[in-house]
Amino acid sequence: MSEEKTREIQGEKVKKPKEDKKSYEAVVNIYTSFNNTIVHITDMSGKTITKVTGGMVTKHSRLKANPTIAMFIAKRVSENIKDLGIKSLYFRIRAKTRNPAPGPGANAIIKSLSREGFKILNILDTTRIPRGGPKKKGGRRGRRP
Repeated sequence: MSEEKTREIQGEKVKKPKEDKKSYEAVVNIYTSFNNTIVHITDMSGKTITKVTGGMVTKHSRLKANPTIAMFIAKRVSENIKDLGIKSLYFRIRAKTRNPAPGPGANAIIKSLSREGFKILNILDTTRIPRGGPKKKGGRRGRRP
């Protein structure tokens, strides 16, 4: 020990063994419709870590699906999961059933979380698409104006 102290005094830097912090992975489930944005973060086994919605960030119901509000959602999520040592994220984006594209908040959340310093491992679209399914309403001749 006394040798290490003398080396530091003489100007030589002694490398201390770094403590390896474990980096954990999590799954970010994003549900975006044109009325709301819901972010649900789970660990790899499916246990809930945190859940933030548009209504928790803003009280104006017309703004819940806004990309700006989605950035605030991502900021709140990152505050919650940085303490747990999570560094890598898998993304699952889901839109309303039959919608061709997710709502406006999904891209903003991914962009904000990547800027916060999280590593994006995978982005997956899990929107449900009916294969046939029940008969649409409107009768034999369809809906008429």
